[in-house]
Amino acid sequence: MIRLLALDLDGTLLNSRGRLPERNVRAVAAARAQNVRVALVTGRRFRDARPLALELGLDVPVIAHNGAVTKHARTLETVAAILLPLAAAREVLRVGREHHADPLVSDDAEGAGLLIYDHIHEKNRPLANYIEWARRIHGAEAEQAILRVESVEQYLDHAPVHITFSGTCADTEHLVRALEREVGQSVKLMTTLYPRLDFGLIDIIHPEVSKGTGLAAVVAEYGLTPAEVMAVGDNHNDVEMLHYAGLGVAMGNAEPVLRDDPRFHVTATNDEDGVALAIEKYILSTVSNQ
Repeated sequence: MIRLLALDLDGTLLNSRGRLPERNVRAVAAARAQNVRVALVTGRRFRDARPLALELGLDVPVIAHNGAVTKHARTLETVAAILLPLAAAREVLRVGREHHADPLVSDDAEGAGLLIYDHIHEKNRPLANYIEWARRIHGAEAEQAILRVESVEQYLDHAPVHITFSGTCADTEHLVRALEREVGQSVKLMTTLYPRLDFGLIDIIHPEVSKGTGLAAVVAEYGLTPAEVMAVGDNHNDVEMLHYAGLGVAMGNAEPVLRDDPRFHVTATNDEDGVALAIEKYILSTVSNQ
């Protein structure tokens, strides 16, 4: 029996416009009514994902930063945090600076989260747009959520949650190769490319972190087993989570590596209420047949 539902956000629970479909909201509520716990699992920063959890009316665990930090949405109780070692973080910053990349540092694992930056190159408009978006969604909390400092290197005297670089696809791929060559196995690189927008992201986290490790922390907190978990996702960073879960479900819009894996079930796309359909099929129909 499924007792924990783990849901990726972008490309999964949210549609292609970044909105929360009403059918998904109803299905999650119906699952909760059957005593199924819910966890949100995302590459987003905790503070950026938290509003969605609160919108669902849940104090659910939010597995954020690709698994580096897991916290309850309303109480901010920390379930688990695996930070990027300071020495590795400094090396990452050094390599990034050598390639003229703009670093964003995610900090404050014990609180709601803090975004640190020092400057943005004029050509990096997508990064400027992201910071503007973050300020907008945090509203009155923006001053506590986003901090511009004179120097990220001077600020960073402790282990952060993770570091992010962004830029064009070509610049991103070039920086990934440099980081792989110079930083090696001391970190994990999570790369996302959006060719249509000519925009790329590199999230650098602790080498042992994944959405799967974050999900395992929640399973342990609730005294469950992997066999009692259903996870739904669409991208490469969801693979460990789907393998960990007793029931892994790939979205219809998922990357081929997920959709073609015989160990995963496939549902409809995120614009066709794929999450709701999966909940109805694998959780609600099972309950109704008992």
